[in-house]
Amino acid sequence: MQHRRLGRTDLSIAPIVFGGNVFGWTVDKRTSFDLLDRFAAAGLNAIDTADSYSTWAPGNRGGESETIIGQWMKARGNRRAMTVITKVGSAMGPGKKGLSARYIEEAVEASLKRLQVETIDLYLSHWPDAATPYEETLGAYQRLIGKGKIRWCGASNLNATQLAAALEASRANGLPRYEALQPEYNLYDRAAFEGPLRDLCVGEQIGVVTYYSLAKGFLSGKYRGEADLSKSPRGGGVKRYFDARGWRILAALDEVAARRSTTPAAVALAWIVAQPGVSAPIASATSPAQLESLVAAASLTLSAEDVAALDSAGAP
Repeated sequence: MQHRRLGRTDLSIAPIVFGGNVFGWTVDKRTSFDLLDRFAAAGLNAIDTADSYSTWAPGNRGGESETIIGQWMKARGNRRAMTVITKVGSAMGPGKKGLSARYIEEAVEASLKRLQVETIDLYLSHWPDAATPYEETLGAYQRLIGKGKIRWCGASNLNATQLAAALEASRANGLPRYEALQPEYNLYDRAAFEGPLRDLCVGEQIGVVTYYSLAKGFLSGKYRGEADLSKSPRGGGVKRYFDARGWRILAALDEVAARRSTTPAAVALAWIVAQPGVSAPIASATSPAQLESLVAAASLTLSAEDVAALDSAGAP
């Protein structure tokens, strides 16, 4: 399995990133450990999470995912083998939100404690914060890099205009720049990344790690009708893919998967891996079978014919 350099950073990651949003939400600690063990044994080495995972689950306060990841790395003694990506900015309670320098410097300490690490490999601004200048946010990251609290900074959910403004702020003020971006991107949801945003990332050598890479599970093929929506807590967000284009994409995934003797999920992820400008897609798993699709995708090379068929089916 060939690892990829993440943009201009010194981080080298496998072509599939484990999505840690499920830890402490749809999978408990024991299952999380089992999935992470299988993930690491397959040679995959990057885990994505956020301080806010999973505030939306009943009884949770946020930090559950980071805590489980930290406990797993400590139990396995494998911190140096793992690349840890986490985020700041989503609501964590009264007064705990956004990208102000004050809040970032408070939030990073909480994340470090939960992860049980001295340094976060890649620290991302989770959402744009119109109330805070880029200079203030990047200045906070500069201090955290200087103190060894984080190695690199990046952002999630910025459009091309916002990312360009952040890059200009770093250049004009001698501050660290966002070296990685997390956009929503998959075979169905393509318009936001393809075009100016991807062109900017390629031109500036910014690493791209995509989220919702399986369209909330739709591209795995497990949702074939409304009766399937109850299969997962995330099923309610899948119905919007139930249209002619969605079914066309699933049919193409089924065809390529059959030809390649693999799963639709593995094919959908391999398609993203093959896209210009993408470093790796994020995907989560809640069972060993789902995890095997992630592992398969990391080593699956699609033919030009495969990619063309999928491109055609998923064309907006």
